[in-house]
Amino acid sequence: MSYILLLITALIWGGNAIVTKASAGVISPAEIAFYRWVLAILILTPFVARQVWMNRAVLATHGWRLLILGLLGGAALPYLSYIAARYTSAMHLGIIQSLMPLLSLVLAIILLGHRMTYGALAGGIVSLLGVAVVASHGQLATLFTQGPNIGDAIMLAATVCYALYTVLLKRWPNGLPLLQSLYLQACAAAISLLPIYLLSPRLGISTASLPLIAYAGAAASVAAPLLWMRGIDHIGPARASLFFNFVPVVTAILAIPLLSEQLTASLVLGGALTMSGVILAELWRRPLAGENPEAGRHRLQGSTEGNLRSGE
Repeated sequence: MSYILLLITALIWGGNAIVTKASAGVISPAEIAFYRWVLAILILTPFVARQVWMNRAVLATHGWRLLILGLLGGAALPYLSYIAARYTSAMHLGIIQSLMPLLSLVLAIILLGHRMTYGALAGGIVSLLGVAVVASHGQLATLFTQGPNIGDAIMLAATVCYALYTVLLKRWPNGLPLLQSLYLQACAAAISLLPIYLLSPRLGISTASLPLIAYAGAAASVAAPLLWMRGIDHIGPARASLFFNFVPVVTAILAIPLLSEQLTASLVLGGALTMSGVILAELWRRPLAGENPEAGRHRLQGSTEGNLRSGE
């Protein structure tokens, strides 16, 4: 049952890349990023408002941390993703986002003092090569002469923001149950996005954008995180994180019929390299030096726990 829940989560997040791309030109990035969290708050409020009020003392202690987490995970990732979708394909979005577990692992090494592993080093090289193949459409020399596509670069920045979010989530435990923590971070994300929403040009909600907002707010922002955590509770974060690699596969399968995108050889090769690098980093946990391999495995295992709150 746990594997089914995790697979459903991957399907939801893969579908969210389609929604992100479909939103381009239909609704502004600021609008859909803001509305999705407003919807998530409306859905969660009846279930957690009373408990959050009873735990309001946490806001005095961890309020600024929750605001930063909401800014990075709830505001920066979707807002930048919606901007990136104007300039690149859904398949590119999915492949670049698949770097998230690897980037989280690398940042955990830098910020939390986790040991560098052979898998993180080798996987990082392989995954970066894969992203380079995707971004250059198989012509690596163009990255040096023309630079990356602006949409790919923005999506990479969004992924780095979310990877930092997952590490800070591990470093700043607040002791709240998942649902309450998710609710407060949704509120923080909405607050962070409100100034951008007010200052940005708005297209308004239409019959075309309403289903996109509904999917992003209900499925990607509420259902997926809860299903993901339930799966993690049963099989652990390390094994669960491997399901994240299904996201670009789902995106590619859906993008071909729904968005008329073309599956090219460079996308297949680059996607395979990117996912291989992430899997290598997850499975090859032997530290480079100075630590028992089993101890290193347990220390690094927690670094993927944060990939759970909001998806893209």
